[in-house]
Amino acid sequence: MMRGLIIFTTFLGLAACGDPGTGPLGQDRQGVPAPPGTHVLRNSVDGLVVGDRLMEAGEYELALRAYLRAAAEDGTTAQHLSALGSANLQLGRLGQAEAYLRQAVEEDPGFTPAWNNLGVVLMEQGEYGEARQVFQHAFALDSGQTDSIRENLRLAIARMENSGYIPDNNENRYDLERRGGGRWILSETP
Repeated sequence: MMRGLIIFTTFLGLAACGDPGTGPLGQDRQGVPAPPGTHVLRNSVDGLVVGDRLMEAGEYELALRAYLRAAAEDGTTAQHLSALGSANLQLGRLGQAEAYLRQAVEEDPGFTPAWNNLGVVLMEQGEYGEARQVFQHAFALDSGQTDSIRENLRLAIARMENSGYIPDNNENRYDLERRGGGRWILSETP
């Protein structure tokens, strides 16, 4: 069932791309209408929604492509940048994830999910002090209402206080768990 959904979603994404010479509404890059008989898709699924579904399915590379396509079509917003950062984090591309998430919080300093996800990246890199500050900022923006941000902050504080006892190898790895609304929570893997 999930595989069928992924294939269908991928097909929709490819179909929305159209011919290489045509734009989003069947016009080529110079504004000339598409030739008669050309099937033109007028309504497509939001790329962020497609990307979120692919992330839930564990298809991070496809999700990244969907997010990139959405950013190209809609313009780059904090939500797009945050989504790109989350996909890169899942792919283990920490430097790219951090860059996208820092751009997201610069674009919209009040976008709580981007702050939270930036904290997750910093935790993954072992930057517990900065992660703690980022989670505190996210916690303040959220007014302490989201349990996942509170838990992330608690984990960052614990890691910072016990940093002398943390081995330098990659034994402490964190995974993201989706909590909805663009929010993710850290969970330690043994």
